[in-house]
Amino acid sequence: MDREVVIVMVPFPIQGHLNQLLQLACLLSSTYDLPVYYVVSATHNQQARFHDIPTHELALPPPDFNALSKISHYGITSFLRDISSKSRRLIVVHDFFMSYSVQDVSSLLNAESYRFNCISAFTLYCSSYLFSGMFVQLGEKLLKKLPSLEGAMPDEVKNFIALQSPYMDIRTGDIHNTSKIIEHGFLDLLAQVESKQQWAINPTLPTKLNHISNRNNICLEWLEKQPRRSILYISFGTSTTFSDGEVMEFKPIRVDIFTGEARKHVFPEGFEERVKGVGLLVREWAPQPDILPHSSTGGFMSHCGWNSCIESITMGVPIAAWPMRSDQPVNSFLVMEILKIGLFVREREKLEELVSASTIENVVRKLMAFEDGDAIRKRAEELGEAVRRSTEKGGASRMELDSLIAHHKIRVAFHQK
Repeated sequence: MDREVVIVMVPFPIQGHLNQLLQLACLLSSTYDLPVYYVVSATHNQQARFHDIPTHELALPPPDFNALSKISHYGITSFLRDISSKSRRLIVVHDFFMSYSVQDVSSLLNAESYRFNCISAFTLYCSSYLFSGMFVQLGEKLLKKLPSLEGAMPDEVKNFIALQSPYMDIRTGDIHNTSKIIEHGFLDLLAQVESKQQWAINPTLPTKLNHISNRNNICLEWLEKQPRRSILYISFGTSTTFSDGEVMEFKPIRVDIFTGEARKHVFPEGFEERVKGVGLLVREWAPQPDILPHSSTGGFMSHCGWNSCIESITMGVPIAAWPMRSDQPVNSFLVMEILKIGLFVREREKLEELVSASTIENVVRKLMAFEDGDAIRKRAEELGEAVRRSTEKGGASRMELDSLIAHHKIRVAFHQK
């Protein structure tokens, strides 16, 4: 045997999922000095910002669900068998959407698999309870406000989830990109439904939490010149699109995650010149984990994808929530109604309505300048501090991670006797 404990990460190859397992891989490797393999195609590594050694060019289309289900299983199985033969203990951490692809883990005597959930525990709890016909335990007032999950995902995604279902029971437990500080009660309720151990070992973030990286970046250079807590950071993730009407009210830019090229909207003549000094338009990738903890950042207008939520919560930044689809409305409900660290720009039941410029202005003013915003910011900062402490030695998240790794090291020691 070459190594005692080896970890293999199998992410789902879209940006919001790739990054979470990549950061967990870095955390496990650096903290526990364990070999970690990150298994994904070279095409999708572009999104995770790997640099691939040049080979002959191939005409590769963007990934699709059907291709994943039919192709990736065989390559991953071969790799897992090879790694299993060279280690005493194999830990496979796979995305929820990759359960089908790691199904052969059950045939490896020295391996265990864990499902990594890239959504909030609250969203997973709500969907698990509702799809099981059970009553969501929230209280009458909150339950009336809970966004409906009906229509949250297209049929293509539902069918792909159905493909994963027969292989869900193979796993030993679930790993969550959250903290018990944020979602303790929902993690406990989820454990009752899943009947498997729930490990809340995160947040995992790409930069240290107590400083800004020293990378040269126009965003950070500009932020250094701004007053404390004066800037509202606005980003809607990697896949959000706006209608032409919304573009006229609010000016977004979307970047193609494969080519890096921006889809440029036509801005009014002189727009960028007018915002100079009071705003900055970034057409390329923005270093969000560096922007959020900056002393000049006072708020975050977000679509409420879970990556953005967990980063904002950890950095103690209040959120102006503008959910679009999928898990975003439920995430925004968690942030606004339960954690109370933000304000709604648009609520779930108004997804079809155009958000006017005056509505956006009112929410921004309330969050950034009024007393209500100060109270929300204080709660956000206190929660962020508690979450950051949970990742330190002796903290709740760190202890969960220590326990998970220790479990496998003990198993290795037991089998060596």
